Amino acid sequence: MRRNARRMRRYGVQPIGSITDDFDFAPVIIVAIGRALWRYRSELAPVTLATLCLLGGWILHQAYPTWWPAILATTALVALLLALWGRWVNLTRPIERGYAAAATAFAGVWLAAGTALGPFSRPLPIALGVGGVLLAVPWWAHRRRRARVHVERTLAAWPDIAEAVALAGSRVQSAVVDVWGYRFRLALGRGQTVEDAIAKVPALESALSAKRGAVRVQPVPTRQANRADVRVIETDPHADAIAWPGPSITSITQPVKLGLFEDGTPVRVLLLRRHALFGGIAGAGKSGGMNVLLGELTACPDVIIWGIDLKGGMELMPWASCLDRLATTPQEAESLLADAVVILDGRADHLARLGERVWTPTPQAPLLVIVVDEYAELVDDAPNAIRHADSIARRGRAPGVELIAVTQRPSQKAMGKGAVRSQMDVRLSYRVRDPRDVDLILGQGMLKAGWHAHRLDAPGKFFVSAPEHDTPRRGRTYLLDDACVQATAERHALNRPQLDPVSATALEDASEAAEAAEAHSQDVRAPSPRHARTGGPGDAEEALQRALRDAPPEGLSVPALMEVTGMSRPWVYWRLNQLDTEGSLRQVSRGRWRTAEVNSS
Repeated sequence: MRRNARRMRRYGVQPIGSITDDFDFAPVIIVAIGRALWRYRSELAPVTLATLCLLGGWILHQAYPTWWPAILATTALVALLLALWGRWVNLTRPIERGYAAAATAFAGVWLAAGTALGPFSRPLPIALGVGGVLLAVPWWAHRRRRARVHVERTLAAWPDIAEAVALAGSRVQSAVVDVWGYRFRLALGRGQTVEDAIAKVPALESALSAKRGAVRVQPVPTRQANRADVRVIETDPHADAIAWPGPSITSITQPVKLGLFEDGTPVRVLLLRRHALFGGIAGAGKSGGMNVLLGELTACPDVIIWGIDLKGGMELMPWASCLDRLATTPQEAESLLADAVVILDGRADHLARLGERVWTPTPQAPLLVIVVDEYAELVDDAPNAIRHADSIARRGRAPGVELIAVTQRPSQKAMGKGAVRSQMDVRLSYRVRDPRDVDLILGQGMLKAGWHAHRLDAPGKFFVSAPEHDTPRRGRTYLLDDACVQATAERHALNRPQLDPVSATALEDASEAAEAAEAHSQDVRAPSPRHARTGGPGDAEEALQRALRDAPPEGLSVPALMEVTGMSRPWVYWRLNQLDTEGSLRQVSRGRWRTAEVNSS
């Protein structure tokens, strides 16, 4: 009685039917059997197919016994089409296409034999039974089929689920099962929005019997406002780290591949004429994302990279052979950013004289990308450099000078109270501790729109906001270990470009102007060197040849040659590679060189 009372309070008074002695059970039994057959139609598919083959063979044998050659020809054609082009009917894996072709061939050959001989002629019934059981086992064991059945039965109860999660009136339009789970298109009820569905994510996880944090809700691009895509992750594709497959681009004009989304598609972002911001707490994977970005950019011969790392070079020093300049102190950082502004002004003047609006990157006129690790440290330790960074953020995109900032919490104070944060077109948010930091990194209102970076649960997972990525999709960046970083830097160091003549001339003119001002006024402090190359290319070439010719028997190292020539590491590697190709240079041991004539004598 208490159980009935609880049911009445929960569901209201239910109708009660009485059964008399003359009640006819036949319709009830038929309906129950029909519902059971329909519910388990996927599991009974092999039995249904065998029954249809048996019935079809009997009909064809009675009416058209001479049609068996046409049945064999049609079977061969259909089996061939399934084996070769089965992916067009959602048979994505080769083993699935092979199974479909084998099942089709068996059914067609048996049907042709049943048409010619009769379906009950021995041994056709035995062959149908044995073959049907053998072909039914893979069907019953197939993971995606079982997952599709589970999804269909779950979504069949959507009206009750919608009532439970306060989305009454919504309906499921379509569903797709993939490797990691399933997704379905949801048509929301009148007056409901995608934001309402996003707010109901915890309730959806409970109603769909999903794992905690396994449901994603996002708007449908280019569709009505009352449509949403709901994705349920049953097997997390980001559970383990993803090894970096190598550079995916050969030019900065191509989109950079930073990682993979949860559906296996690559995270591609175009960085041409865009500033970028990486944000997240310590240990969230920002350094890993920066390593992936540097691995991609150093493979491009139309990009020069400058770096600022005020942690003594802990993060950027492994890439030093690929960086044209690296600042590890506040004074060097201020000088580097000042030089970047000089280059920006020089390129802007050059474009104005040519009547052009943007700088087109080429190996002869490369783009300049400045990577700043822990930007907040730059604000604290080198406040005079912030006005240069602010100028680059506001004016640098058209002349080909870009800024990439990496920081933990990019508040207005941490970014220098300038225009740097507002000018960042590409933003990556790794895990944050405070939900309010989502809006701080990605922009105002992003937390409410479903960009829940505070729920990311592993290093390397991130959300990306860019003009081509305007929906909240979780990604995970690739992993580069120390050995991979070292090998990549050594490989890419031989193909780094030189600063273009326009930028080099602008730096030289600025240096001469500073020297002239110092000569006229003793009160002006001597400027720090504005360029890593103190001498001209001709002097450096002569110094390199002389050093290699007079080298001791054990040869000279690359740092020693950099000190002698006054040139950067990429330039030294580039010239050594050229001399080695010409045959006038020999590598005595690892990292030590001398001329071939001296080595052979």
